[in-house]
Amino acid sequence: MHVRELRWIEPAVAMRRLGIQPNLTFLDSAARSELGRYSYVTCDPFSTYMVNNGQASCDGVALAGNPWEALRSLLARYPQQNRTDLPRFQGGVAGYLGYDLNRTLERLPPPAIAGRALPECVLHFYDVVISFDHRDHKCWIVSTGWPAQETAPRLDRARRRADQFAALLDMPTPALKELPGTLGAWQSNFTLDDYIAAIQRVIGLILAGDVFQANIAQRFTARMPISFEPISFYCRLRSHNPAPFAALLRYGALTIASSSPERFLKLDARNVETRPIKGTIARSNDSAEDQHRAQVLVASEKDRAENCMIVDLLRNDLSRVCTPHSIEVAGLCNLESHASVHHLVSIVTGELSESQDAVTLLRACFPGGSITGAPKVRSMEIITEIERVARQVYCGAIGFIGFNGHMDTNIAIRTVTIDGDQAMFHTGGAITAMSDPQAEYAETLAKAQRIFEAFGSEGPGPL
Repeated sequence: MHVRELRWIEPAVAMRRLGIQPNLTFLDSAARSELGRYSYVTCDPFSTYMVNNGQASCDGVALAGNPWEALRSLLARYPQQNRTDLPRFQGGVAGYLGYDLNRTLERLPPPAIAGRALPECVLHFYDVVISFDHRDHKCWIVSTGWPAQETAPRLDRARRRADQFAALLDMPTPALKELPGTLGAWQSNFTLDDYIAAIQRVIGLILAGDVFQANIAQRFTARMPISFEPISFYCRLRSHNPAPFAALLRYGALTIASSSPERFLKLDARNVETRPIKGTIARSNDSAEDQHRAQVLVASEKDRAENCMIVDLLRNDLSRVCTPHSIEVAGLCNLESHASVHHLVSIVTGELSESQDAVTLLRACFPGGSITGAPKVRSMEIITEIERVARQVYCGAIGFIGFNGHMDTNIAIRTVTIDGDQAMFHTGGAITAMSDPQAEYAETLAKAQRIFEAFGSEGPGPL
C-alpha cells in the first residue's frame, strides 16, 4: 500500500474535480459531527460486481452460486491489513445494494410494477481512495496496488495510481451549472385518498395479527430536462439537507444522490453498530415551536413503540452472527435533529463472531428492519402488495466494504435515483395500530420537503 498525505481540500471540491472520471463514488459526511467525521471520494475501479435479476456477475461474467457468497469470494482475492492511523476505507468495494436484493434471501413475490431496469446491486472494486478526516482536517490518497498480486508490481502500481489521482486533484474545479428552473411535473404512485386507504389496510392487517408494524412509502417521479446536471443537483441537495451518511454515485447514465441520516451497519474490527431511526416529526422555523415539537416526539408513545419494535428485530438479526451475550442497546430513542425533521434514533451494538465477516453481517440483517417492519418477512410481503412498485435503490444500502474487513453503510432513505431523463425517490414511514393515516401522509411530505427544494420544486400539485 502507498499512502500520501495531501494538503487539506474540501471533499466536495475533490468530488467535483474527479466528477467526469468513470464510476465516481462520493461517501459524504455532509453533516459534520462525530458521526460524520470521515468522507471518501474514489473513481476508476478495476472491477465491477453486479446483481441483475438475482444473478451475480463480475465484469460481465456470470458467477455461479449465491450472490452473497460470490461477493465474499471476490473480496477474498484481495486480503489487506488495516492501517489504524487512517480512516477505515482503505480500498475495497463501494456502491449500492438495492432493497430488491431481499429476494435473494427470502421467497418473496416480485412487485407488480418493476420500474426502471436497474441492477439490484452495483459494487465497484476501488484500488485508490481519497479519504478525509473532518475533525483533524487531514486527507490522504490511499493506493493499494490491487489487482496486481506480486509484491513489487503491486507497489509500483500503487505509486503510479497515486500519481494519477494527485494530478486529477490538481486540476481546476469545474464550475457548477445552473439547474433548470422548470422540471416535469412530479407524480406519485398514490393519490392522497389511495395512500390513506393503504394505511387503513395496513392497520387492519396489524389488528388481525399479521404484523406489528410495516413501513409504507410513496414514490415520486419526474422527467428531467436535457440541461439537468446531477453533480450540481447533489451539491444543492447536500446544502439543503446535510446528512451524516450522504452519498453521490455517478455510474454512467445512472446517478444516485443520497442525503440519508441513518446508519445501517458499521463494522470496525469486530465491533458492530446499527442506528435505526423510528419516529419523526417535522421541524418548525420558530425556535420555541421547534423545541416543543421535539419534546412531543420524545414523549410520543406511538413513536417510541415503533422504535422499540425495530430495536428488538435488529437485536434478533445481529444475534445470528454476533457472539453470545454481546448485543447491547447503547442508546434507546435518542433525539436527533436534522434539517427538516426531528428523529428518534436508537443504537444497537454487538461483537461479530470470528467465523463471520462484513458480507455475512450484511446478509443476516438485510434489508434493514427500520424500513421493513416486524416481523420482517411478512412486512416485506405487505410492502410489495401495498406499494406495488419496486423500491430498487430506496431502502437498500449505500457504502463500502474494505479489503481490510471494515464496513460502513447507510439506509438509502432521502435518496434520489436519476436514470437518464427520469428522477425518482420514495418517502415513507412506519405504520402501527396507533397510526393516523392523515398524519402518516403528512410525514412522507415532511421527509420529501428538502428534496423537492433541492430540485427547485414545490413538489406534486393537488392529488
